[in-house]
Order: sequence, then C-alpha cells, then structure tokens
Amino acid sequence: MQIKKIDVIWNYFATFLKIAASAILLPIILRVLPSQDVGIWAIFSTISALIFLIDFGFNSSFSRNVTYVLSGVQSLQKEGFPSDHKGLAINYNLLKGLLKAMRWFYSRVSFILLLLLLTVGTYYINIILKNYEGDKSQIFIAWILFCLINTYNLYTLYYDALLEGMGLIKASKQITILGNLIYLLVGSLLVWKGFGLIALVLAQLLSVIVIRVLAYRMFFTKQMIEKLANIVEYPRKAVINAISPNAFKYGITSLGGFMIQKSSVFIGSMFIALSAIASFGITKQLFDIIIAVANITLVTYLPQITNLRIEGDNKRIKEIFLKGILISNIVYLIAGLSLILLGPIILSFIGSNTELVSLKVMMAMFISSFIGLNAGISGAVISTRNEIPFMKPSIYSGIATVILLIAIFKFTNLGLFGMALAPGVIDLCYQGWKWPLMVFRDLKITLEDVKIICGHVFSKNTKKIRK
Repeated sequence: MQIKKIDVIWNYFATFLKIAASAILLPIILRVLPSQDVGIWAIFSTISALIFLIDFGFNSSFSRNVTYVLSGVQSLQKEGFPSDHKGLAINYNLLKGLLKAMRWFYSRVSFILLLLLLTVGTYYINIILKNYEGDKSQIFIAWILFCLINTYNLYTLYYDALLEGMGLIKASKQITILGNLIYLLVGSLLVWKGFGLIALVLAQLLSVIVIRVLAYRMFFTKQMIEKLANIVEYPRKAVINAISPNAFKYGITSLGGFMIQKSSVFIGSMFIALSAIASFGITKQLFDIIIAVANITLVTYLPQITNLRIEGDNKRIKEIFLKGILISNIVYLIAGLSLILLGPIILSFIGSNTELVSLKVMMAMFISSFIGLNAGISGAVISTRNEIPFMKPSIYSGIATVILLIAIFKFTNLGLFGMALAPGVIDLCYQGWKWPLMVFRDLKITLEDVKIICGHVFSKNTKKIRK
C-alpha cells in the first residue's frame, strides 16, 4: 500500500472544505440563532462525539484489520500480525468474514444507541431545557431527527473502515468534500429561512446519506462483489474473537479520551447558564477543528504506517512520524494563536449573538489542546502495532478529569477557566508525556533524526535518516 502526496493534498482539501463549511455556516448560526440555541447545538455536537464511543474501538480495529487482509495476511491475531503474508494474494474468504462481522456488530450497537438516545438522551435534553425560553417543540423535533440520523451514521460506520483500510484516501476525501458542500448549502439556506436547529439536523441528514451511498459504491465495485459472491466466509465469531480484545482496549481508551476532552460541556451545563456553555462550546469546536487540520498529514499516512509495521520498515515509519508530528505542531501553533488574536474581532465584525470565551480561558484551552494533540498523535502511531498499552491510563485520566471538573464547580469560582484547564492538568500528569516518549523510544529516534527532518521540512533537504 502506498499513500501518495496527492492523498495528503485531498485530505487537506477535504478538511479545509469542512472548516470552510463550518466557517461560512458558523457566522450565520451565530447571527441568526439565539445564544441559548447555540448552546444546545454545542451540546448536540458533543453528543455526536460521544455517540461514536459506543462503537467501543471496533472501527479503528476493523480498519487496521482490513489493511492487514488487503496486505496479504491469511489470518487475524489478537495482538501483532502473522509474518507469513509476503507475496500472498488477498484472502477473500477472510475479507468476507470480516465484512460479515462488521455488519453483525454495527447492526446491534446502532440499535442500542437508538434506545439510549430516545430514553436517557431525551431525559437529559429535557433537564437542560428547563430554563429554555424558546420553542421547546422545535428543539425536540430536531432531537428526534438527530437520534435517527446518528443511528444510521453509526450503523454504516464500517464503510469508513473499508475505505481507510483499503488506502482509498483520495476517493474517500472526494466523497467527504461533496458531503460537506451539501451540508453547507442546505444548512445555510434553511437557517436563513428560520428553521433553527432543525435546519442543521436536516443538512446533516442529507450529507450523511450521500457520503454513505457513495462510499458503499466505491468499495463494493462489480469486481469486488464478484470476488465475494460465491465463497464461504471466514467464521464471523473467529473474526470478532480476534479483533475484540484490542477493540475493547481502544474503546475504553476512547472513553477516557472523551472524558478528558469533552466531558466539560456535559458537566458544565449542569452548573452554568446555556449562554456560557454556548461561548465555551463554540470556542472548543474551533480548537477541535484546528486539531483536525493539524492531524491531517499523519492521519492520512496511518494505513501506510500499518502496512509498514507488517513489512518491518521502521526507518520509513520514523520518517513519516517525525515529519507528521513536526507539521502538526507548526500548524497548530499558527492556527491556535491566530484564533486567540483574531477570533473575537471576527465575531464582533459579523455581529454574532454569541461571543468566544475570555482571553484567559482561550489560553487555557490552547495549552490543554496542544498537550492532547501530541498525546493523541503518538497514541495513533502506537496502535498501528496492533497493541493498545494505554487503556488503563486513559480511563484513569478520564475519571480524574471528571472528578476535577466537579470539584472545580463545587469548591471554586474558576468556572470556564477551570473547564478549560482541567484536561491539560490531568494529561500532564501522565499521558501528555508518556506516549510521545514511547514512540520516540520504539522508533529509536535520536536528536540527529529530528534535525534531519527539520532540515527537510524547512529547507527541502533530501538527506535520509538512518535506520
């Protein structure tokens, strides 16, 4: 598998368009919607992030195993991968068994999700609407549509794993671009027409359907369907048994990550006004977008890193990682500081009903997100070994973050500043330095390697780093 520069370019373009769609739509949202509605939308967005935790790490595990199978691996293992794959053709029996396992898994978790959203989720929405001054019926209509859309999105989540595992980065990002264009056009039009949160949910619905239909057609070509048609699939249970140990570890890790990075909105909504949550939520979304952009280069190359793990080419992995993490940090620092300096000015210019948080809170967010960015990048590279060593630290850190947030609201007056600072404080205790250090040790990265990559990035030096 070879990830080319054009794949990275398309990934940048897709992410840029996603940001552009958000950047174009956000001023309309902030100008048209009341501050309380913006706060509810921030909560919806946080719930969307929480929803994918119910997949419990299986999507990334499925994606890695699709890559393994398409690289010639003839069997799946709980940890690591077999070494008897070189020169072997794709095992379509194993691929078909993997597909069956994915469908079986997501049909069940999506049903569980729908039940949770309609019961626990509706109860939570009802609580936060107690002091809501607008039309509650519109919010509940938007909520029901939101539940249905996200259930369908989770049910078809394995399409992402198929395209990523196959290395179809360019095609995948082209589909994403089209979906974002639909979201932007439909969302902008309906928000201006006064449909409120319903407009955003309907735009999401159309976008998701288009993306999923095209993704299905992209992977299940006529040739692929013929290859899979008349063969007996590898036993589904054997596939699930091989994938589930690391998937559960990754799922618990993701839950810990959510508790660290996202729980502040849920906990804060219980203690402070929706207008304050709106400011915090919008600012947090902007930093999350910056992190997504900063991650593009390395995330694009993850399928190739997985393939290189199988081939044992640590030298190439080292080059990709160092270049990726350097670019990520440069992009984050430039974009993050630009947001801090120019964000409030831009919102004032467009006449937003919702402001960003104060400079002090933004700086706390900036630092916390920076720490999380590097820990997350390093964790993703570690997981390509088909090993998940960060399960317990992640969930412990998540629990510690929740406890710290509750303590901040109960016993201090730090408010939004405490919400922004808590994730960074907890990450610095262990995960913020542990996983970057582990990658550096695993790949045997030296200071000379770092200097060479810096020279390559900044001066186009083509000197290769040593093995």
